[in-house]
Amino acid sequence: MSRYYYNKLYFLPKRAISIINNSFFIYLKEKSYQSCNIILHDKNIYKEKVLSCVLHLNKLSHANCQCSLYKFFNNIILNESSTRISPQLPSLISSSSLSLSWNKHSSRKKCNDPNSFKNLTFVLGGISLIIANCSDNFSQEKRFFRAAQYGNITDLKKTVAEGFDVNSRHVFGWTALQCAAINGQVDAVRFLLSKGSDVNAGDEFVNVYKTAKEKGVHYLDVLMNREDEFSDRLNNRASFKGFTALHYAVLADSISTVKVLLDAGADPTIENDSGHRADVYARSVEIKELLIEHAKKYDEIMKAKEAEERRRFPLEQRLKQHIVGQEGPISIVASSKIFNHNFLLKFLFSNAIRRKENGWIDEQHPLVFLFLGSSGIGKTELAKQMAAYIHKNKPDAFIRLDMSEYQEKHEVAKLIGAPPGYVGHDDGGQLTKLLKKNPNAVVLFDEVDKAHPDVLTVLLQLFDEGRLTDGKGKTIQCKDAIFIMTSNLASEEIAQHAIQLRSEAERILSHRLDQNSDQDQQPEHIVISRNFKDQVVRPILKAHFRRDEFLGRINEIVYFLPFSHAELIKLVARELETWAERAKEKHMIELKWDREVLSVLADGYDAHYGARSIKYEVERRVINQLAAAHERGLIGKKCCVKLKTKWYENGASITLSVRPAGVEDFVDIIETDNLIKNNNNINKKNNNNNNNNNENNFS
Repeated sequence: MSRYYYNKLYFLPKRAISIINNSFFIYLKEKSYQSCNIILHDKNIYKEKVLSCVLHLNKLSHANCQCSLYKFFNNIILNESSTRISPQLPSLISSSSLSLSWNKHSSRKKCNDPNSFKNLTFVLGGISLIIANCSDNFSQEKRFFRAAQYGNITDLKKTVAEGFDVNSRHVFGWTALQCAAINGQVDAVRFLLSKGSDVNAGDEFVNVYKTAKEKGVHYLDVLMNREDEFSDRLNNRASFKGFTALHYAVLADSISTVKVLLDAGADPTIENDSGHRADVYARSVEIKELLIEHAKKYDEIMKAKEAEERRRFPLEQRLKQHIVGQEGPISIVASSKIFNHNFLLKFLFSNAIRRKENGWIDEQHPLVFLFLGSSGIGKTELAKQMAAYIHKNKPDAFIRLDMSEYQEKHEVAKLIGAPPGYVGHDDGGQLTKLLKKNPNAVVLFDEVDKAHPDVLTVLLQLFDEGRLTDGKGKTIQCKDAIFIMTSNLASEEIAQHAIQLRSEAERILSHRLDQNSDQDQQPEHIVISRNFKDQVVRPILKAHFRRDEFLGRINEIVYFLPFSHAELIKLVARELETWAERAKEKHMIELKWDREVLSVLADGYDAHYGARSIKYEVERRVINQLAAAHERGLIGKKCCVKLKTKWYENGASITLSVRPAGVEDFVDIIETDNLIKNNNNINKKNNNNNNNNNENNFS
């Protein structure tokens, strides 16, 4: 049915009562039909009674009542062409799809009978009175949302006094505050806010069809509930995902409701899932100006709060929650202040981000970093955490491009888009398309050393002036973006240099401990020398990239060093904690370990593979044993498994001890690799037996 839309497809004209779309056929158990719209004009038919009746028709089993309703609905369909509402209606269902005869009730004479509306009023009114007297049919939840919809403060107070949560959601996703806002119930909005209703909660209702699919119900049931228990003024085909109470108040064009919500702390900068703020839907100039003014004030308040939060919780501490840094003694500052490389590494980023956040940057040039180090050392993870911190975990704020996909000269078109006349010209480039959406994103060029030199030529202008021209000739400005490149170039040299630095630091510490009884001293920190950077690293970079102008556009080269032993202990602990959470969640098994286990697993570290080698070592020496023991029934639900070490002549092994539920002591159940070896022996025996049987059968 065509509709008259206002306000970007979200508002419909306040029309006559919409009962349902052929819903009476559903309640007559007739499922094989096509939908059609039934629109009734308000002729002394009270909406509340009619809809209450229809909602409970499924509970009525009297056939005569259903037949009477069928007749009256049929008369209304033929009598009302809805010319006052819309010139079009979907085609009516055919008579073959109905169990009852359509033609039996299709005479124009009956349609013109003025008593049909009276009869309908009497029948529906009578049934609705019966239903209305049965107050037990209405749940506490339904009474609460109905009171919010119609502004019944008495029922709201009563329901809240009974312990009902004001932030409870309707089965289809909306809250009572949103329901009151769309219906302009200012008093109900005030009451709900005073009881702690979340003013910035978003609606989880998408549209009639998608919500019906998600909930596993018929879309007509969703349509009835949406129009009866929320609002009949909205376009049910539009998406309302993420709408806040402020969005709905703006849609309702209720400035009093908007003011109440803003005074209660509603965020006018929140965007729905379509990316629109509340002011986008404002039809009134007064409401729009009010929202824009509050949005500016809200931004200032949030910036002040973020600045205070940064002072109380510095960026270095945030990064340490996600990244195991180089804690080893490797660097020293000329002023004799002691820093470790982890601090220097994060200090570079914290300074860059602080400059960016506080406006102390060159606005004509973007920030460009080059991360050097071996694989699995945390280069990509640090870039991710940087994007998450700056852009508050927005999914499109981090752009990652694997430069190993750009090894050929012609693949530069994938980056910026194909030129006119070539296939894929309208699709755009992988980089330019994403930068158009978020020009201040954090862009990661992973393994940049694997890209073709002509691809890097495109990046020269991007790194210098923060602009890039796509295949269509359009220029993208991205001066606020942060560009990070990672590379494994010179990783061997950096690793060897780090080992020498650590050995020197440990030697100095040992010498000091011999002369001083202070056991709390830390190893001396040594800075990577400028000579090493210029004489070793820079020639390698220049030989590969073949140009100084490319290296000259890099603000900072950051060196990632192999993990120290203390950092490896942290990595092993984090990996075991991750598996402990999985064991608790999936198998209800508690996992514990001795500290000595961490040291044994840390010995499996391989500098060439970084943190990945720790992950593989834990899986090989611990998880394989747990899986085998679980398969044989040696460990089960609600038991506690403890990892311990056992030393032999050729090294240490890891053993498992189990404490079943209700038992106090641990019992050793297995030694390192014995279970797996036993399984292999069993398989070998089975294979030998099968071979012997085959030989006997052959003979």
